[in-house]
Amino acid sequence: MFLSDIVLVLLMFLLVSIIGYVLVVIKERLYLNDNMIVLGKKSVTQEHIDDTDMKFFSIGGISLKTGDEIKVILSNNSKVNGIVIGAKKIKKEILVVTSNDEIRSFKIEKIKRIRIVSKYGEFF
Repeated sequence: MFLSDIVLVLLMFLLVSIIGYVLVVIKERLYLNDNMIVLGKKSVTQEHIDDTDMKFFSIGGISLKTGDEIKVILSNNSKVNGIVIGAKKIKKEILVVTSNDEIRSFKIEKIKRIRIVSKYGEFF
């Protein structure tokens, strides 16, 4: 009896988390349709967003847009995880906000590799 109750509660938690994830993705898609991107970072200001020229861009054949979560591997083999804010075309650099709420910019020529962790508004 006790084990079946635990299994029932765990299945309920699984179902609620899946439904919550689907609803969050649908909300992001609605925001994308309205050309709005919501970043849950306090350090990103409107000035940072206005500094960037491009919100959709491609680096090394990988298409990126504002809100995508990426992992950047630099030429000195240091790794940085973060969310893309945008790119500056003239300075040839991208702006990324890290998990520590710090804004970092990376020159394109210093980037060794970029890996997309998750695309903003994509389901799975």
